Amino acid sequence: MRIACRQGRTADMVVGRAEWRRTGSMWSALGGVVGTVLKGMSRVRWHDLTHAYGSAADVPGRLSRVAFGDARTSASALSDLGLWLGELAVFDATVEAVPFLWGLAVTDSVNSRSGVVELLQAILEHGNPPQIAVQRAAHRAVLDGRSTADMLACDEDAAVRAAAANLVTAIGSHVCVTCRPA
Repeated sequence: MRIACRQGRTADMVVGRAEWRRTGSMWSALGGVVGTVLKGMSRVRWHDLTHAYGSAADVPGRLSRVAFGDARTSASALSDLGLWLGELAVFDATVEAVPFLWGLAVTDSVNSRSGVVELLQAILEHGNPPQIAVQRAAHRAVLDGRSTADMLACDEDAAVRAAAANLVTAIGSHVCVTCRPA
């Protein structure tokens, strides 16, 4: 799938509760600093949620390391999140984490944005048959970010562009039985 991108265009989108504006090749949070991407994270009852290895109480720390860590720290935290939230199966913590992942994907200062986009694709491609409602919610959270993925497919970073193009294709061809309308 080819996506036409025009340099210098302005676009607005909503990711979770944050509004973002892209002007040229720069994403910025409207009405705040980039650090607000994770602002609502403290309102999530992570200790009541689960991931692949148990309690999701440690997910906020990993999301913060992805957001603010150097390249090595960010990649390590993203690897943990991949194992916990999407590479094996999806969980209730996955559903809560997806809006924050979308926010990280559009934040230029995040070192591993392409990896974040790849994790979103992994979430879309994995399920949790015993928990169909959780699977549907996790997939829906990724599918609802289609416009964000389209915008990222025009990013100036080649790795982000490539990962986003793959995600756009995956979103467009997503046909899992769980997500089909009844």
